[in-house]
Amino acid sequence: MRLIIGLALVTTLSGCDSSLTVREVCEQTPAMCNDLNTDSHCRHERAEVIISRFHEYEKPTLERKYQLLKDFERYSQCVNLASKIEHIKLKEKTASRYKGYHTAQKEINRLLYETRGSNHPGLLYFHWSRNNDNSALQKLLSMQEDTKVKNSRDAQFYLASYYMKVDTQKTLDHLYRSLELNGAEQQPHPEVLTSLVNIFYQQEQYNLAYTFAVVAKQAGVENIDFAPLRARALDDGHDLERLDTLAQTTYEQIMSGQFRSPRS
Repeated sequence: MRLIIGLALVTTLSGCDSSLTVREVCEQTPAMCNDLNTDSHCRHERAEVIISRFHEYEKPTLERKYQLLKDFERYSQCVNLASKIEHIKLKEKTASRYKGYHTAQKEINRLLYETRGSNHPGLLYFHWSRNNDNSALQKLLSMQEDTKVKNSRDAQFYLASYYMKVDTQKTLDHLYRSLELNGAEQQPHPEVLTSLVNIFYQQEQYNLAYTFAVVAKQAGVENIDFAPLRARALDDGHDLERLDTLAQTTYEQIMSGQFRSPRS
């Protein structure tokens, strides 16, 4: 009976999927919302989880499971941090965040269990990085020349994550390719930008490290320590105003989907 009711609700919601809202999902399928936090923290991440939950329940494809897995990871990180903010008078808010965090962990484990053995590049990365599944890594590496990997922003970043410790040049190629694949008005992966900053700083290419640090700040990355970057760039005789202009141009290219790798 619960399954029949659930399918009926999904059919009803599917008719207005193009304008699906969190309120509609929560009103008609409360179970998709009630086990998450109920306060104002992590509002954006919670909303993404709810919509992705509905889509995965409606049609549980590998791509939708992957999207839900990513959304639950972001939500889990956010609500876990928020749960450490203690409310003296409103203890139930803290309890609500703990509930949301445990729901996220349970759902992440479910999604990983259900996607074992898949050939989805993103899921292969999660199985390697989260479960230390070396066979998943080898499968992902064997797919590097596949179109769906070469043209995937996420997959390029995942490959860069692997090569980070073994091949700096390949790491740069994949990081730049990820930025090339960034869609218009789509925020780039923060880790792509911070990885570029770290690599160029280690290589003592301080002008590039500073430039991508400014790009990262433009993209919303916080807690960047600019003091050593400025000092090193100035010591090497670089004009910071010129680098600021270059960073602004680079950021605009990324955000408009027009970025092209300087290594190509």
